[in-house]
Amino acid sequence: MSNQVDRLLASLLPRSCVFCGQDGGEQACCEGCRSDLPWLTNPCRSCGIPLSSGYPHDYCGNCRVPTGRQYRMLSALAYEYPLDRIIAGAKFRQRLDFSAVLGELLAMYLCSQGRWMSVDLPDAIVPVPLHRRRWAARGFNQAAEIAAPVARQLGLSLRLDACHRVRHTSEQTTLSGSARRRNLVGAFAASVDLAGLRIAVVDDVLTTGATALAVATALKAAGARDTQIWTVARTV
Repeated sequence: MSNQVDRLLASLLPRSCVFCGQDGGEQACCEGCRSDLPWLTNPCRSCGIPLSSGYPHDYCGNCRVPTGRQYRMLSALAYEYPLDRIIAGAKFRQRLDFSAVLGELLAMYLCSQGRWMSVDLPDAIVPVPLHRRRWAARGFNQAAEIAAPVARQLGLSLRLDACHRVRHTSEQTTLSGSARRRNLVGAFAASVDLAGLRIAVVDDVLTTGATALAVATALKAAGARDTQIWTVARTV
């Protein structure tokens, strides 16, 4: 109930920019701060890494060679100051207003990527789920809070029922890349039949990609025919 009250108040009160505190207009991030954020431009159409200006291909050198990659990735921003502070506040300080602006920024970026969205728009969005123990401790799932404005902006179905976390795991931030992958083996399972659907998995940060990839694998096993991974930020 408290989360619903927070959302209602946020919709009724004037919005200040979460970065500088000035009037943000209809957005929770003012135009000046939006232009200063570390946006990732010209992404590879497969892995999403930013390509250099004037790069002559849609794919990076690694992705132009067939590798069997199953999932496409797209991230809006580099995980650096000041975005890292907002992401930490959203996750660990229960700042739902921060989660909302992160979702708005991701939605803006996706809408700007016409060469992706014109052919790759999915049928539904699935946020990375939390285990019930972590949900009880936090009181919310930041990935779901980020995914909600993305779904609204793009007119897509938000499927909170599609996947659940079946095993409680250690925090990924404390682990190496290989340990992250081992930590997530069997951690997720699809909850519904997703036969033929195109799905976008949404999370806050892409580091090794282990968490989002584990979710995408579970959705694929439930019949999803195409799975993308969208995150607000990635380490670069």
